Amino acid sequence: MKKYFHCLLVLAFALWTAQSNAAEVAGVKLDDKAKLGNSELVLNGAGLRTKVFFKVYVIGLYLPAKAASGEAVLAQKGSKRAQLSLVRDVGPEDFSDALIDGLKNNSSDAEFSAMKPRIDQFRQAIVAAGDVKSGSVVHLDFLPESGTRLTIGGKQLGKDIPGEDFFNALLRIWIGDKPIQDNLKEALLGKPQ
Repeated sequence: MKKYFHCLLVLAFALWTAQSNAAEVAGVKLDDKAKLGNSELVLNGAGLRTKVFFKVYVIGLYLPAKAASGEAVLAQKGSKRAQLSLVRDVGPEDFSDALIDGLKNNSSDAEFSAMKPRIDQFRQAIVAAGDVKSGSVVHLDFLPESGTRLTIGGKQLGKDIPGEDFFNALLRIWIGDKPIQDNLKEALLGKPQ
C-alpha cells in the first residue's frame, strides 16, 4: 500500500511539473523555455494581441534571463525571441503595415530613417510569405552573429537583417514607450493581468 501511495505521489508530482513547464494564453500553449542556436531562453511573459474585439495572435517573449522592464529587456545581450502564434488569418500587407506602424511609433524620425532599408527588407520578406493562416507560428529571432531572422511555419523568410538596433526596435512595438497594446506590454514583462 505504501508503495502504491508513493507511486501516486511521484506521478502527481510529475504531472504537476509537466503542467508548470508551459504557459497557456487564449488556448495557445507556450513552452517555458526555447532553444535558439546554442542559447537556452526563458519565457519572460506572454499575452494576447487584440484589435477592436478580434483576437489576432498570442505572443511570447523569450530572453536569456527574466526582465521586468522594457529597458532591462533591451539591455540584455545574446539571443532573444518573440514568438507569435496566430489565432486568426492575417494578410501580408496588414501584418507588415501593423509592424511598421509599431516601429514608427516607437522610434525617432532619425532612427526610423536609418533603419529604412532594413525595414523594407523585412516588409518584403513578410509580403513574400503571403497570407499567414491561423495556427501559424512566427518567430522573430535575434542571433548576435547574424541579426534578426524571420521564420514563419518553420521556414526562414529572406536573409537575416543585421543589427541589434533593428531587433530592439521590433521589440519596442510591444514593450516600448508607445506599445501596440498596454496590457500586452505588461503581460510580456511578466506582470500579472
